[in-house]
This record gives sequence, structure tokens and C-alpha cells, in this order.
Amino acid sequence: MAAVAAAQKNREMFAIKKSYSIENGYPARRRSLVDDARFETLVVKQTKQTVLDEARLRANDSSVDPEIEIDETSTQKSGEISEQDTGLTEEEVVLSNAIAEGPEAEKALQRAALILRLREGMNSLSRVLKSIEKYQGLVCHLETRPSQNDNNQLDALIKVEMTRITLLQLIKSLRQSSSLEHVTLIGEDNISAKNPWFPRHASDLDNCNHLMTKYEPDLDMNHPGFADKEYRARRKEIAEIAFAYKYGDAIPFIEYTETENKTWGAVFNTVLDLMPKHACAEYCRVFKLLQEEGIFTADHIPQLEEMSNFLKRHTGFSLRPAAGLLTARDFLASLAFRIFQSTQYVRHKNTPYHTPEPDCIHELLGHMPLLADPSFAQFSQEIGLASLGASDSEIEKLSTVYWFTVEFGLCKESGVVKAYGAGLLSAYGELLHALSDKPELRPFEPAVTAIQPYQDQEYQPIYYVAESFDDMKDKFRRWVSAMSRPFEVRFNPHTGRVEVLDSVEKLESLVHQLNTEVLHLSNAINKMKLPSYQ
Repeated sequence: MAAVAAAQKNREMFAIKKSYSIENGYPARRRSLVDDARFETLVVKQTKQTVLDEARLRANDSSVDPEIEIDETSTQKSGEISEQDTGLTEEEVVLSNAIAEGPEAEKALQRAALILRLREGMNSLSRVLKSIEKYQGLVCHLETRPSQNDNNQLDALIKVEMTRITLLQLIKSLRQSSSLEHVTLIGEDNISAKNPWFPRHASDLDNCNHLMTKYEPDLDMNHPGFADKEYRARRKEIAEIAFAYKYGDAIPFIEYTETENKTWGAVFNTVLDLMPKHACAEYCRVFKLLQEEGIFTADHIPQLEEMSNFLKRHTGFSLRPAAGLLTARDFLASLAFRIFQSTQYVRHKNTPYHTPEPDCIHELLGHMPLLADPSFAQFSQEIGLASLGASDSEIEKLSTVYWFTVEFGLCKESGVVKAYGAGLLSAYGELLHALSDKPELRPFEPAVTAIQPYQDQEYQPIYYVAESFDDMKDKFRRWVSAMSRPFEVRFNPHTGRVEVLDSVEKLESLVHQLNTEVLHLSNAINKMKLPSYQ
């Protein structure tokens, strides 16, 4: 339990407090996962550096009882040990944070690897081993090699097992030694901050609800609700309901007002008129099903709970209430579990046909019909799975692909270009623009699409057209396979967990499952060939 608590605290320590506004230099006027990802990356770096600097200052103030004698004169002359070397590296900050959990955490055994550069060769190594012995550490592995920078020096890799508190004391002691050029800790057992955290189960999404508070009615005077106190109070009320939501809860019921239902009705009827001509067949098919079940009507806004139940029956997707625009990483991570984080508030009555921020009309009319289509639901989940543990730059690229597909995507249908993007199907002005002769239409190629600059102030000058959903998925899979993430993940529908395929046992289990599925497929094909089937 101590390790779990430490891991959670590590995440909290290095997680940015993702609540940004125009006051922090982010004035964008429209929902933009891509710019969210870029801005998030910048603040992550700034916040992490602040955390590390504070921890290093604290470390410099603490006393150390070194085993290895420190020759201050030789240290000063060598000029090799910087001021930062007397503090903590990022790995050591994480270790120090884990120790702070309490007495049990201090005494917990920790496996770790130390990489040392020995100025005096084997003489330095003997001192290091003596120091490890004093701190009651166990050497599990040791190897040396000539330094690539200086043949007169040795690089040593030492894997040790010792209590966390003594490991930290050992590192501080070694870092002050003039016989070592540098000391690097490589943490194990999930102590490393460089081993990226990402949700492994849908319940972990309780920690993935950080917001980008841009274009908020309380912050931006250009928002149509900025001067409307009643609207601002309503937004806060619904946001608090979403913030209180936890995994396993029923989605809270929202009693929509007459004004909110009228706003919904105006947009609904417009989409209903344009849909037969401009929307893709998959969207139209599910839209009709939603009408037949009484979920889509012009007189009232559907509740997320009934919409979520509808999605579960058709594709296994479900909904989770969100208080506003989520950060790119958190939003994409939810898709990996076939969960779509949806807002419940309604756009302002003065701008019924357009909203630069996500609202429930955009989510329900734009996203829900296609999330109930098996092919598109699978594509959405694959984007989410690709985002887990991805680098910041890859999150930006995935966000751009999401922007030009799920939000503003076009596809061919019997040679005619149709819309499937939610941003088009819930904003009729841009829908008509996208299908006119004004913008440039390009074939969907993920590697190119992922780096294409886009317009978030006005209508898009460029849209990407997929030959079909299947063609889009095939191209996306090939592109994702070249990402730099050093591991592969899969969603296990039986446990509802994301599994990292990093061991022979996991691979063998997956192969067994695949063999079983192939057997069922083969049997079904053979039975369909029998005369009795005809």
C-alpha cells in the first residue's frame, strides 16, 4: 500500500494544476486539443522545474553523514561538481517524496541502479562498495567498463537493494565525493518519474479531469454569457455536479430549463434538415435509431444517462460528465476505455448555432451518433490507446489527427464527399463551408495530417477526406506503429483494464485468446459452407 500511495503522490507532485485562462496567455476562441497539448507541455516543464528546484534547495539545507571522505580542495580545483550536483536529480526528488509518506515508506526496501563515473578506477569502486556496506545495502549486480569520455576512468553500473532512506543518504554521500565524477540514480519498482503514468482502469479517470479554462463566461468578456449572471451561475452549478462525479456513480440528472430546451430544439431542427444531404450514412443511420427510441426529439435535451445506455448497447462506449474542456492528454486517455467525457451545460441562448467551447449540444448531436457506429467507435478507441504513455510531441500529433477527423473529418460515399466530424455536424455554418468549393480538400494521410497547421479562429481552409472509415483506420494503425513509445498496450474487455504487453506471459495469454477467436471464426466459415446452411 505504501508503494501505491507513493506512486500516487509522485503523480500529484509532477502533475500540473491544469487550470489555464486568458489571464495566463491563452486567448484561443475555439476548442482546440492541439493548442491545449502545446500549452500543457509548456506549463508541465515550468511546473516540474519549479518542483525540482524547491526540492534541491531543501536537499542542500539538509545534513549528510558521508561515508566517503570529501576532499574539498580537490573538489574545488576539479571544477567537475556543479552546485546542482549537491542537490537532488529528478529521480531523487521522487524517491525523497516517497520517503515522506511516513516511517513505513522510509524503511521500505527499494531496488535501484546507480551509474557512477569513477575518477580513480578500482580504488574509487572499493570506496563506493564500502559505503554501500555501511548503509546496509545489498549489491545485486555490478559491472564496469572503460569510460567512453576518458579511458583513464571507469563507468560502473551497480544495482542495489536497500531501504529508501538509506538509499537517499548513500546518494547524497556519493555525490559529495571528489573521487566520483557523477552519480546517476535510475529508479525501479515504479519509483521513476520518467516512467509515464497513465490510467490503467476506467476508475483512474477520476484523476483525469483537469480543465483548460479558456473562453469561460467568468473570464472572457467576449463570451456571450460574460454579462449574464444567471447563465454564469447555471454553468457553475452544472460544473460542480461534474466535479463531484466518481467512477461507478450514476450520471446526474440535469433538469434543463425551457430556454435551454429551446436552444437545443433550434439546433436539432437545423441538423435534421441538413443531415440527409450532407452527413455520412453511418451518422444518418444512428440518428434515425435515436429518434425511434425517443432519445432524439426537438422538444427536450437528452440526458447523458439514457444516451450512455444507448451507446453501451451498440458499441460498448459510455459517457462520463465533464465540467468543461479537458486537457488533450486526459480527454484522449478516456477514449482508450471507450468512455467519452461529455459536458452537460448548454451554450448561451444568444448564439444557438455556434459555440467555440464544447457544450452538450455539440457532444450529443455531433459525437454521439458516430460513437454508436462500431467502425467509428473502434477508431476513436485506437486514438485513445495510442495516447497512453505517448510523449508530449506525439500527443500534439494525435490531437491534430483527432481535430481533422473526429471533429472536422470528411469522407467519400459513392464518390460524394460527406461530413462525419462532430464540429461540422453541430455547426451548420462550417458544414456548408466545408462542402462548398471554398476550402482545399486533401486525402487523409496521418503522417501529413498530424503536422498540418489548422485554423481555430475561422473556418478551416483545409479539410482531409478519408476514402472510408476502414481505410482511415488502416492508415492510422500503420502510422501509430511508428510512434516512439517503447511499449505496446491493449484494452482487455474482460477486465476493463489497459494492459502493457511487456512480458512473455502477457504475450502468450494474448496469443491464446487470438487462437481461440480464430478457431471460432474458422468454425463459423465452415458451417456457413454446409448445404444445410443454404
